[in-house]
Amino acid sequence: MASSTNKLLVVGAALSGLAALIHLACLVVGAPLFRLLGAGEQMAQLYLAGHWYPTVVTLVIAGVLAAWSAYALSGAGVIRKLPLRRTALCAITAIYTVRGVAFAPVMAYFPGNSMTFWVVSSSICLLIGIVHLVGLRQSWGRLSGGAA
Repeated sequence: MASSTNKLLVVGAALSGLAALIHLACLVVGAPLFRLLGAGEQMAQLYLAGHWYPTVVTLVIAGVLAAWSAYALSGAGVIRKLPLRRTALCAITAIYTVRGVAFAPVMAYFPGNSMTFWVVSSSICLLIGIVHLVGLRQSWGRLSGGAA
């Protein structure tokens, strides 16, 4: 990594990448990991029944998290400049942060998730959001220019 690499955005990328891998692990391990991670008994039962829904939802979430990881790496200067890099990083940072602090209103839409899921996942999202926010602030000027 070059000396101009933003280490916090690299950490943010690693955290998003790890989250993507954990989601994919649910598809390998199955219902026990869905339960352990707090996705709810309904998701575990649907997975056990071979229903398409848990697999599709999990793949979409993992794909989004992988893309977010790539954008953080781009913002960090590790990989090439991706389209709308600064805008995407602002959106990613906002989503992580809002998900971390404003989970209470969202809980009603996902009644199968445990309180443990909400507290742990919201804390993780807030942490990742803060890492992105500080990293984004550090690189703000560089991200507005044409430099990679």
